[in-house]
Amino acid sequence: MTDNIASLPPVSQMMRDAKMTAKKQFGQNFLFDLNLTGRIARSVPDIGKYPVVEVGPGPAGLTRALLMAGAKHVVAIEMDRTTEPILSRVMAASDGRLNVIFGDALKVDFSKLGFCEYSICSNLPYNVGTELLIQWLHKIANGEKIKSLTLMFQREVAERIIARPGDDAYGRLSVLVSLVADAKILFNVPRTAFTPAPRVTSAVVQIIPNADKIARIGDIENIEKLTAKLFGMRRKMIRGIMPDVDWSSFGLTGTERAENLSPEKFVKKTKKVLL
Repeated sequence: MTDNIASLPPVSQMMRDAKMTAKKQFGQNFLFDLNLTGRIARSVPDIGKYPVVEVGPGPAGLTRALLMAGAKHVVAIEMDRTTEPILSRVMAASDGRLNVIFGDALKVDFSKLGFCEYSICSNLPYNVGTELLIQWLHKIANGEKIKSLTLMFQREVAERIIARPGDDAYGRLSVLVSLVADAKILFNVPRTAFTPAPRVTSAVVQIIPNADKIARIGDIENIEKLTAKLFGMRRKMIRGIMPDVDWSSFGLTGTERAENLSPEKFVKKTKKVLL
């Protein structure tokens, strides 16, 4: 099943054949290292059981690794049309296991891809990675069956995803992730692994939705509004940001800052405070 994929030319050669280069407007930084892309693909839980959605496949380095690792099916969503010659060759070699959608992943309705359950694995474009993650967290909170997310981010963003109250990196993203899922950093990826090399180290993060947490949160949209309001002025005391709230009813004095509040406090406040 993977023989056709393995027989394809190296990714770098396919890029040269297609006269393709990385484009800054799409936030493209490509991975050519087969050991690294293979490691990411093998990190996807139950890769042979659920379809995998990949955003920003570019020249298909990770796409090929997912197929080689035994992915049941891969749907790759790509904005850059210059990747079409490469992705078409990979699709032809995929034994029907790869579909490509050209378009903006932020506007694609994942619920209409035809899968009841799916995983997400992606070397996310730097310019939309956080926005995509927040969108997926909303989907998870609203019952969409995303089994796992295995994602590449800048190390700084990865640290925000797993941060806890009191950590310097703790913020809106930390709260939203922790309320619907369990997250951990799997490993770092040096800037030299990419072409072109970004200015920062990256990290692969794995996020596993947690049904027990999801059942407790209520309305994630209002929670996001509250986190945006409080973390938007994170150095101010919360009573200075929302002076009309009786903070003592939440067991707080009002002198706390957003970074001191647990995710559970945000849930409790959202259920009582009209935003």
